[in-house]
Parts: sequence; C-alpha cells; structure tokens
Amino acid sequence: MSLSAPSRASAASPTAPRPWREIIAPYAKPSGRHATTQLLNTGLPFLVVMAALFCGLDHGIWATLLLALPAAALVVRLFIIQHDCGHHSFFKSRRANDLLGGVIGVLTLTPYNFWRRSHALHHATSGNLDRRGIGDVNTLTVREYLSRPAWQRLTYRLYRHPLVMFGVGPAYQFFIRHRIPTGNPLRYTQNWLSILGTNAVLAAIIGTLDLTVGLRPLLLGYMPVMLIAASIGVWLFYIQHQFENTYWATETDWNFDTAALEGCSYYDLPRVLHWISGHIGLHHLHHLSSKIPNYRLRDCFEQNPEFRRAKRLSLLGSFGCARLAVWDEHERKLIPFRHLRRRRGESRS
Repeated sequence: MSLSAPSRASAASPTAPRPWREIIAPYAKPSGRHATTQLLNTGLPFLVVMAALFCGLDHGIWATLLLALPAAALVVRLFIIQHDCGHHSFFKSRRANDLLGGVIGVLTLTPYNFWRRSHALHHATSGNLDRRGIGDVNTLTVREYLSRPAWQRLTYRLYRHPLVMFGVGPAYQFFIRHRIPTGNPLRYTQNWLSILGTNAVLAAIIGTLDLTVGLRPLLLGYMPVMLIAASIGVWLFYIQHQFENTYWATETDWNFDTAALEGCSYYDLPRVLHWISGHIGLHHLHHLSSKIPNYRLRDCFEQNPEFRRAKRLSLLGSFGCARLAVWDEHERKLIPFRHLRRRRGESRS
C-alpha cells in the first residue's frame, strides 16, 4: 500500500496516491452530536442491564448467567469510549474527554490517567523491537527466547498460554495490577495519583454497597461481568497486533506509517461485534491517526479504497493466532512454539 506523499513528477498525475494525512484529516474531528448519541446508546443500556442483573440476583444466580455476557459487551463498548477520551478524540473539549474518561475508568477498573499515558507510548512504539515493554503484549524474538535459561523460557511459555493470556491475565491486570502504583512516587506522581485516586473511589463505592445492599451484587454481579469484559478486551488488543504477518523492526528500520499499515490488523467482524467494539477492528486506521473517533472509523474505511488493502483477519481465522508466540526475525513473522524445534536445530548446526 502506498500512502506516502507523491513526488513532484507524480503530483500532476490524476492517479497519484494522496498522502494519508490528507485522506484522514476530514475524519479526525470529534462530533458532539455523534459522541453524545454514542454515550447514550451505550450508557443507558448498560445501566438497564446492570439494574436487571442486580434485581435478578434476589431470585437466584440465573440473572448473572443470562445477563453477564450482554453487560460485559456494553462494558467493552464503554471502554472504547474511554479509550477515545484518552486520545482526546471523543469530544472536542479536552476537559470533557478527561472527565468522562475518569468516570468510565472507575466502571472499567482502569485508572484513566495512568492507562492514557502507557497507551500513548504503545502508539508511539508499536512494532519497534527496541522499545518493547510498555502498553503492549510481551513478545520475544526467536534468538531472545533460545538464549534464555530454562526457567525464563517456561515463564514466557506460561505467559503466552491462551488460558493465562485470555483468562488469568486479564483478571490480574484489571483487578490487581491496576490497583498497584509502581516506580518512584516523586517521578511518577501522576501515575500514583491516578491509581490511588481510582482505588479511593472504588473503596468508597464498595463501602457504600456493603452498608446498604451488601456485597452480593458486586461479587455475583459486577465481578463476573468485568471478568468476561476483561477477557474480551485483552483478546481484541492481542489480535490487533499479534498475527502471523505482523510488523516488527529495530529502531533504525522502524517506521511509524509502516507499523500502522502492516503491524495492525483489519479485524473483519460481524456488524454487531463491530458495534460492540467501536470498530476498533479497523486498527490500522486507528494507529495511522488516533485522533479519528471510533464513530468515524467506518466511514473513513468505506469511503477510501486505499485503506481496504489492509491485513484482514476474519473472526474464525483469528482464533489460530492464539498459538503464535515468538517473532522470527529471519522469516519476519510470528511463529508458534512448536516451530522452535526446527530453529533450535538450525542454531546448533
């Protein structure tokens, strides 16, 4: 795909490709009307479903079994709104974005300012082998993996196992990791304030529930919803970058545009799942410009054929990506652990 600025010779040609910034510019503009509509068609159903779930718990656990999945889907959609607020792309007002993002961050158990900063680093370094480790899925190269001692290889294998990656991991991330500030509090003051502030609000909510209706709605209602939503969210984040022919490069060869267009997938989902996920499956567009609000991604994609030549993943085909584990620098693709036997043999010969 060529979306770079045309040369002077080609600029006069009517078929010369337009630079992607020119294509994207009309879509990278928040709309108060669209934002308010989306907030209402997500927030109100979420409140209704959660109220029905909490009331249903008085009559048995069936309410959780019936309503946990749709409630979790709405939590995912709320997180997408929070995500846009973090990029200051949901509303025109920076203050409105931060206020809404902070409120939703309590509902999603995500300290907003802490997450916003780490996610910005993810966008700035995605696909860069020399700047891994913040806001991304930990990925080793074949050479790095084979050079590790046995216990570190075992730890990495456990980390990449689907039951950990999409089960234990999301629960740890949202219920535990997001509660613990790390680093020097004087150097990372904003992160500490974000995490501890969110914890304080959550503690107040839990205390109020305990004194009024008890902790049953929290333990049997909201916690199962959040566990499901966390697993869905981690899967979406994983599949946006962890596919076979993704993009990784060292600092000297890394390019922002290439990382977006080749290192991010077009996750081609059924329409209802695109709605739930705020079209975040059009991830190559989102990484080209995080200023495009989620409610404009579909229009940008459908109205510009240049963006439809992305690396497409279907819902069914994406499940095979769960087995991918290490980056093969020679073949320039992600490979599963079972392919390492051949590489280990090559390294010994």
